[in-house]
Amino acid sequence: MSETVLNGLYINGQWQRGEQLIEVINPATEQPLAVVAGGASAAVEQAVTAATAAFGPWSRLPASERAEALGRIAAGVEAQRDELARLQASNNGKPLWEAQIDVDDVIATFNYYAQLAADLPGDQPVTLPSDAFSAHVRREACGVVGLIVPWNFPMVTTAWKLAPALAAGCSVVLKPSEVTPLAELALARIIAEAGLPAGVFNLVCGSGVDVGAPLASDPRIAKISFTGSNAVGVQVMQRAAETVKGVSLELGGKSSLIVLADADLDLAVELAAGGGFFNAGQMCSATSRVLVADNVYDAFLEKLLVKAAALKVDEPFADGVEMGALVNAAQYQRVIAHIARGLADGACLRLGGVRPEGLERGFFLQPTVFTDVPLDSALWQEEIFGPVLCVRAFANEEEAIGRANDSRFGLVASVVGTDEVATERVANALQAGLVWINAPQVIFPQAAWGGYKQSSLGRELGPWGLAAFQEIKHVLRAR
Repeated sequence: MSETVLNGLYINGQWQRGEQLIEVINPATEQPLAVVAGGASAAVEQAVTAATAAFGPWSRLPASERAEALGRIAAGVEAQRDELARLQASNNGKPLWEAQIDVDDVIATFNYYAQLAADLPGDQPVTLPSDAFSAHVRREACGVVGLIVPWNFPMVTTAWKLAPALAAGCSVVLKPSEVTPLAELALARIIAEAGLPAGVFNLVCGSGVDVGAPLASDPRIAKISFTGSNAVGVQVMQRAAETVKGVSLELGGKSSLIVLADADLDLAVELAAGGGFFNAGQMCSATSRVLVADNVYDAFLEKLLVKAAALKVDEPFADGVEMGALVNAAQYQRVIAHIARGLADGACLRLGGVRPEGLERGFFLQPTVFTDVPLDSALWQEEIFGPVLCVRAFANEEEAIGRANDSRFGLVASVVGTDEVATERVANALQAGLVWINAPQVIFPQAAWGGYKQSSLGRELGPWGLAAFQEIKHVLRAR
């Protein structure tokens, strides 16, 4: 075990060392990076108490002052961009260039919500049908919020939740993933130096059982915002229901990329590879179902197999690396088990499914492509969260749309084609919260993030992300 032990609690403006020791592993080497001394229910109790005391003064501050604090956080992240990216890559296993995109996203998100906070409208008048009354509407911070974030995009999902929560005037208890806490702890140190009043921002590292469960159950928490698996999301929702608190959930996906008959196949292949292999496929937005018009199916598949076979899989800091490691042994074994199950179901493995040659250590897996996947196979129906694409032909638009929508998920989708009318028609028919047309999976802070069905409850980013942490108060006065 590494000799480096990091304080895993930041409560009421003070760093503390908890009693729960969490070993943090480098996915590319399988070697320890550090030990984080996190906490459990007692630490959650302290953090919620601190956040409760801080909420009133923080929420009553002029929004412009909260905006300035968010701007200082963005500037602090920008000043430490390189260090944060290296921590992200080391702890998560993703290539350094991907980690740099993550950090840039964090900067953009805090800056965006700083601007929204600076421009928050005041009380809004309401027109009534009677002159005997006047009314206005206020938007107020919902209270103390618990934020539970995953391991696949550390700092990014934190920024998506934390920035709008602080902008709205909420005080916060953050639980980062115990798998990838290092960049989150570095971000927390930047936040600690940004001049927020003690207790406004609190962090408790620990497991879901030790930290997440008591956070979701605490009656003083007004809202829980959770990103992670559907199974855990259900548990969070059940615990939140005990005290009827607000809940936002960002959960799984089994998304499709639809390649129309007139598509630019080179572009389609690039988008398919990006949608399936970015972050080693560990994305709720992975477009792991690739639906291709039957008249271009063979040509597309040939190009995709060439592209996937040529991708360089390596450790995060290697020259030219295009795909990194899976995050830990448990996730690696989970993906391998899905591949084995797919083979047992009769799917045809066209590429990958095994460890790359020359990488004997680390949780590395070749980009993997299946065809002829049965529609009832878990490979087609379930979120794999690994670099696994399933490719299938379709005869017409109706079939493609039907296959894409035949899912309990509805997070995102992609459409590739040159006919603007056709691509828009298909996009409008898809049951998904975000559809990209001829575009990579770019996400802007100004746009909504979230999906249909079992993928989401609520939306993040944009003004919708801010509204998620606000309550509506209607004030009516007799004249």
